[in-house]
Amino acid sequence: MVTIEINNRQVKAQNGEYILNVLKREGIRVPTLCHLPDLFPSGACRLCVVEVEGVPGLVPSCAFPVSEGMKIKTHSPRAIRARKTIVELLCANHPDDCLYCVRNGNCELQRLAEELGVRERRYSGAKNEYKIDTSSPSIVRDPSKCILCGKCVRVCEEIQGVSAIDFIGRGSRAYIGTAFDEGLNISSCINCGQCITVCPTGALREQSNLKEVVDALNNPQKIVIVQHAPSISVTLGEEFQLKPGTDVIGIMNAALRRLGFDRVFDTAFSADLTIMEEAAELVHRLKNGGPLPMMTSCSPGWIKFVEEFYPDFIGNLSTCRSPQQMLGAVIKSYYAEKQQIDAAHIFNVAIMPCTAKKFEAERPELSRNGRPDIDAVLTTRELARLIRMRGLDLRELEPEGADTPFGERSSAGKLFGVSGGVMEAAIRTAHYYLTGSELPLVKVQELRGLSGIKEMHLQIGDYKLGVAAVSGLANARKLLEQIKNGRKDLHFIEVMTCPGGCIAGGGQPFTTNQEILKARMKALYEIDRDALVRTAHGNRYIQRLYQEYLGEPLSATSHELLHTHYFERKVLK
Repeated sequence: MVTIEINNRQVKAQNGEYILNVLKREGIRVPTLCHLPDLFPSGACRLCVVEVEGVPGLVPSCAFPVSEGMKIKTHSPRAIRARKTIVELLCANHPDDCLYCVRNGNCELQRLAEELGVRERRYSGAKNEYKIDTSSPSIVRDPSKCILCGKCVRVCEEIQGVSAIDFIGRGSRAYIGTAFDEGLNISSCINCGQCITVCPTGALREQSNLKEVVDALNNPQKIVIVQHAPSISVTLGEEFQLKPGTDVIGIMNAALRRLGFDRVFDTAFSADLTIMEEAAELVHRLKNGGPLPMMTSCSPGWIKFVEEFYPDFIGNLSTCRSPQQMLGAVIKSYYAEKQQIDAAHIFNVAIMPCTAKKFEAERPELSRNGRPDIDAVLTTRELARLIRMRGLDLRELEPEGADTPFGERSSAGKLFGVSGGVMEAAIRTAHYYLTGSELPLVKVQELRGLSGIKEMHLQIGDYKLGVAAVSGLANARKLLEQIKNGRKDLHFIEVMTCPGGCIAGGGQPFTTNQEILKARMKALYEIDRDALVRTAHGNRYIQRLYQEYLGEPLSATSHELLHTHYFERKVLK
């Protein structure tokens, strides 16, 4: 420990830690635009500059280590002038369309301009002009709003291991683009949206499906059915200033009905259905010698990652569709037949935490007779916009339940929202399939938490299984390389594209705050802890669906509706 002085106050700090970390701990905020927690500092934006006595010039606090006796001024006139000048220069080359921007009111550049008192344009000149890239089904790029902070590049490369985008050009001609400057749709982009999550402006945003959904709601010929993913209920409230982790499931159901949706279903139901099929597939592979380790297939960004970078592992992927697609297929088959509805009149909407779900819904192999099972996907943020557009106040609504038969779920399905949750749910049901008895300890602590790679070995009947739960595709790449190099102790691997799982998806309310992610995760664990039914095979409506329509897991009908195939993709390199 060393003693330093910050704004004339004595402070203890670890020798060598960065000034910015000390300032945060002491409750002193200096602005940043390029900083990403847990990644090596780039010091690119220079907004976090502070004065250090004896050091010529200002220093970036994110990349400057403390030492004994250091004296720091965080908000000296010189530091504040430098920050304001940087923001003024960024604004000088930025479009003046805040009223039309999707990030209006939630933009870091806008907030800093307000905070630093930027009230006039002191710098003017020709602005860079770029074309908007709308080629991706999930993500829209507007380079004219890019401030070159580099956070999207770093997340794509260092967290996701994809490197779909990078800096192009030099000096005032620099911008961020894809390989050969082509559209995102033919790049190696996996559509995860983590770049959107860290982007401080509107340079990256999700491809919006709000117009299609509103048009369907206003069309009397359409039966508009909505499903909401397991994590949405513990994140939506943040868009309405509720405490992070607040479960608004009942209020959300009520709001969706007020918006005009004819049926409100819970994707956690089809998460239970996914577990029934996925656990049965694992048992089948264990007993009959199928490709191991089997890998989960719920995360569409992960699937595209394997298709592009590790096609040799396509056979290891579970053939199960994701819960979104399973429920879409069941609604347009079983439900349509049972309700005597023409499936062509059904408009299926999915509320998802994930921008890659928009890409998944458009995959041709996930449609039947030329008709997609999911017609539109909205992110959590888009749902919040729709609720505000219709003037609804969540705090004034009375909670309501989802509709049957796809509104009843076990808490195992709800765990799909967190990293390790799919694996934990699968273990509960696989144990039942292999032994005929329930897992003695339903809570599997080794698979919980925000660690990027979690592993455990357990005995289930005659089988000793090695399992792993991975989030963030750079972590998945590490594990896949180990398996390629001969590792053989793993039998089942869960991979979630986004670090921490769906609670941190690219369509969730903006945050990189670990405490907020922990609050979301804790809320889902508490739902599981307090539930009466905690296993997928214990869900009576799942049992009924098999009795009335599917027959049994891995049956011919379930293979037709609930399973799919994947293929190698060629990308520009």
